[in-house]
Amino acid sequence: MNLVLKIAPSILSADFAALADDIAVVEAAGADQLHVDVMDGRFVPNITIGPVVVEAIRKRTRLPLDVHLMIVEPERYIPAFVSAGADAVTVHVEASPHLQRTLARIRELGARAGAALNPSTDPSALAWVLDDLDLVLVMAVNPGFGGQKFIPSALPKIRQVRAMLGPRDVEVSVDGGVGVGQARALVEHGASTLVAGSAIFGAPDPALAVTQMRSAAEARG
Repeated sequence: MNLVLKIAPSILSADFAALADDIAVVEAAGADQLHVDVMDGRFVPNITIGPVVVEAIRKRTRLPLDVHLMIVEPERYIPAFVSAGADAVTVHVEASPHLQRTLARIRELGARAGAALNPSTDPSALAWVLDDLDLVLVMAVNPGFGGQKFIPSALPKIRQVRAMLGPRDVEVSVDGGVGVGQARALVEHGASTLVAGSAIFGAPDPALAVTQMRSAAEARG
């Protein structure tokens, strides 16, 4: 297992009128990948972007794009997002009745396959697809909107997910309310990727926010 800490700014909190500029700032600051939230107004009470925007982002950055599908019937749209430039596609366990098939399809298309767990979803939902995963996304808020408060029960859940995965080289990502204050505890509980939206793009200096989050996550107690 060779897990490396990654900082993944979430463009949900970026300025969409100056998206390329915001992405350039966090890329120059050392962000490891971009988290792209796709919402359909059905699985979650909000609507964001589609493959066309992902394709535009792909042209403006070298960073890997982790596309997080918060949508019903994600299997219908996976080919379009991979074609648009997604390096990883994460689907929700709650929206994927044929989860193994969906994860296998993502890999067949050449992207990394991820499964996301809502706050009330038990990690046991992943028990029979562990070998089909490249990443697990633990939601620390109920998905749908940025700027929500971190739910503390995400911490033991991350630890449980990491224990389930055993020696597998699978990324454990956490999304929702993540700030500098939670960074070290998240890593200690087993998170390898910290997704942060408002804590980075809502900061006066997003570049500094990236470096501060990495420093906090890597600090020794």
